[in-house]
Amino acid sequence: MIKNLLLTGTAVAASPVISLAGSDVVTAKEEKLKGNINHSVCQWTYNFLPLDELCRAVKKIGFSAIDLVGPKDWPTLQKNGIFSSMCYTAGENSLTKGWNDPSQHARLIKDFTEAIPLVAKAGYKNVITFSGNRAGMDDETGLKNCVTGLKQIMSLAEKNGVMVQMELLNSKVNHKDYMCDKTPWGVELCKRLGSPNFKLLYDIYHMQIDEGDVIRTIQDNHEYIGHYHTGGVPGRHEIDDSQELYYPAIMKAILATGFKDYVAQEFIPTGKDNGDKIASLKNAIKICDV
Repeated sequence: MIKNLLLTGTAVAASPVISLAGSDVVTAKEEKLKGNINHSVCQWTYNFLPLDELCRAVKKIGFSAIDLVGPKDWPTLQKNGIFSSMCYTAGENSLTKGWNDPSQHARLIKDFTEAIPLVAKAGYKNVITFSGNRAGMDDETGLKNCVTGLKQIMSLAEKNGVMVQMELLNSKVNHKDYMCDKTPWGVELCKRLGSPNFKLLYDIYHMQIDEGDVIRTIQDNHEYIGHYHTGGVPGRHEIDDSQELYYPAIMKAILATGFKDYVAQEFIPTGKDNGDKIASLKNAIKICDV
């Protein structure tokens, strides 16, 4: 067998390196992640697994962060050595009722005033928020209302070193009537607030649907983007060659901007069982690990 392997270079390259230690066979370790991208995964897309089990799967793949976890579940992450890369408040976290509606300001200010110090105390730095739906409201009124409400929490966020990040969502397919559905609107909100602790969560899946031109948009607006989510288009499933986006090029464009925060997988896996679905996550991390 050894003679045949030596004579067949391709066979040697394809075979795992092994060593014998008593009766044990030790296989070579899988290739480690490159470390250029800070990887994460959104908990809700893998909520068919108990959080403890998802933590173990994440660590086995080779990264150590999970997105969209609230305070009640932080102890589970901490027990498993997993970072909360994008936090929820302990409140409602509604996508449809947000900062563009002044009637929601009292609730939101209370939720974020409570959450921001908790995020900082836990050693985390990102908390998600949403514009809310239009409900007939024009863009300018929505901007003014968001600025009025958000300004009341931004000094606390700055004091605690916490980033408040508003997610860009598509209003064409998944979130009809959502206001923060275009990058220019979100960037204008960032400019009007004028706080270094307010940024956009750029969801690549959502913005491909509503805008396209993903790489150029990232290049032109990266200073206002603090976080990224992935997803295959169409369908929000695996980010492999079954969909229209080429994620290695997108990841390289993100890296070229000097981005140092997290990219979280937010696709809905289609595998027939949990093993297949975890394999999809592993493959997505490999695709994005440029």
